[in-house]
Amino acid sequence: MHDTTHADALGADALRVVLYSHDSVGLGHTRRNLAIAEALAAGMPKATGRPVSGLIISGASDAAQFPLPNGWDWLLVPGITKDSKGKGAGSSTEAVPTGTARRDHGHRAFSSYVPRKLDVAPQRVRGLRSSVITGALLTFRPHLVVVDRHPFGADGELDEPLTEFRAQKPEARIVLGLREVLDDPVTAMREWEHVGVDRVADLYDELWVYGDRSVHDTIATGEIPPQLVHKTRFTGLLAADRPARADVDLPQNPLVVTMVGGGGDGAALAGAAATAPLPDGVEHLLVTGPQMPAADRMAVHSAAVAAGSRTRVVTTVPDGLACIRTADALIGMGGYNTVTEALATDTPMLVCPRVEPRTEQLIRARGLGTQGSLDWCTPARLSPETIGEWIASAVADGGTVRDRQITARGALRLDGLARVVEFAAGLATGESTRVRSLSRAVTARLGSSRSAPALASTPAPATGSRAQGGDRMEAAHAG
Repeated sequence: MHDTTHADALGADALRVVLYSHDSVGLGHTRRNLAIAEALAAGMPKATGRPVSGLIISGASDAAQFPLPNGWDWLLVPGITKDSKGKGAGSSTEAVPTGTARRDHGHRAFSSYVPRKLDVAPQRVRGLRSSVITGALLTFRPHLVVVDRHPFGADGELDEPLTEFRAQKPEARIVLGLREVLDDPVTAMREWEHVGVDRVADLYDELWVYGDRSVHDTIATGEIPPQLVHKTRFTGLLAADRPARADVDLPQNPLVVTMVGGGGDGAALAGAAATAPLPDGVEHLLVTGPQMPAADRMAVHSAAVAAGSRTRVVTTVPDGLACIRTADALIGMGGYNTVTEALATDTPMLVCPRVEPRTEQLIRARGLGTQGSLDWCTPARLSPETIGEWIASAVADGGTVRDRQITARGALRLDGLARVVEFAAGLATGESTRVRSLSRAVTARLGSSRSAPALASTPAPATGSRAQGGDRMEAAHAG
């Protein structure tokens, strides 16, 4: 029996928030939630007159390296990763434990994830993660829960925690936070069908899309199911007002920085950048990320040394945003965080997106490239020579590439973090229209009947979705 009064008795005036991400690959989900936590810690007390305290639930052990604002803490659950061999449940040396049968609301009967470190069956680590999350929700009793990207977590691990939490604290608000590009519409719809659109509509109060609708409209493209459109709100990109967390000691010479996110799938870009020709007097810092396999990291380092270039290869830097702001040019993959951080600076960027297993990065690069805020190249064109040509144009006297990109960025909605604070404050204090459309079955299970008026969605822009167009590399030198 959980003590449901403990959190309310201690710090009763504080607004409590839980941010969740499953974190099977990279640090993107956690970094996005960290940016939101920092914004909420700074903005919600001003917006509500109440302090805020929160937990960030993450499956990335590397997450704890990031400092948190006062009143916040990490809750790290055992790590998982995608099963590259496709074995599903039972791929560890441990037999699938008995008594692990669970309700299935469209989730996989067999796990598509395996433990990152624990030598146990996938179902056991899923049960462990789910139990820890349930305990956190029922004891901490947040006013607001924001789930990043996957409505029921990895293999449905959030289903039971959210259902039980909703039953015990029905006044709490639950939000699904989505990046501005999910995937191609067919894949996105297939994934919604897999998790169960009606089930999402039952449990979630709102969907927040962290993007600029004028560049990519997830409603117009069909990435958001019709049943969820009335619950959807666009925040703008989570770009402006992200704080730098550490000072960085970088060369005074013109500097190009290459970042490949966590690094797990960044070897191709890192390898090409390591041997790209550099203009005279230009230095190059290449950050492989903590999750790049050791063999790939060594190959990148060896390639840079063999090329005799002025490229320094490191695993991590104290603060990526500080590096981006200091750099004269940035090269990166098309992940949400690196791109949005760059868009709020005056640093020109070349994006080389991955195209498998998702096309999300490609769609993002194409949309923002067509809008003019960055340059990009397809994997087919990725080479040391292509990167070298772009570097030469980006750091050239006159700043033509930089000025062109800065001008385009001025038209973007980059204030997503401020809008998240606004939305969160309204939901957590009950001052925002609550959207609830519970099915009869869920109403019976929770023992109450609730309904509320629908939330009007943001009107679609006249321009619609501009996520079209081709490779921007040709335009990079044309101005």
